[in-house]
Amino acid sequence: MSNNVKLAINLNLDGAYIPSFNKNSNHLSFSKSKNFLLLGSAHNNKEIKIKEKQGVNILFLSSIFKKNKNYLGLNKFRLLANLTNKEVIALGGITSKNLKKFNLVNCKGFAGISFFEKKNGPL
Repeated sequence: MSNNVKLAINLNLDGAYIPSFNKNSNHLSFSKSKNFLLLGSAHNNKEIKIKEKQGVNILFLSSIFKKNKNYLGLNKFRLLANLTNKEVIALGGITSKNLKKFNLVNCKGFAGISFFEKKNGPL
């Protein structure tokens, strides 16, 4: 469930996703099960700190490879990932060709839509 923690709790879901633009912390007063996971996304240190205050368990950090307005590159990604004790998942421009570069950064894994399309082939 994206951007609606209260509804995710009411539907008895396993968790919710809080996008980077959401700075709200109202969900902290909601009663959640101990296994409820909060995922959040961030693009810079300020957003990482907001997500930590929001109590996210896992942090999506982007964009590691895709050269868009949130482009970080490997070095900045690594620096930002090291600023948090949350598990970090990489997003943005991940292909089978640059997958080996993940050994250079501190992240738990990666996610993305385009990676899992046929064009990238099997891992």
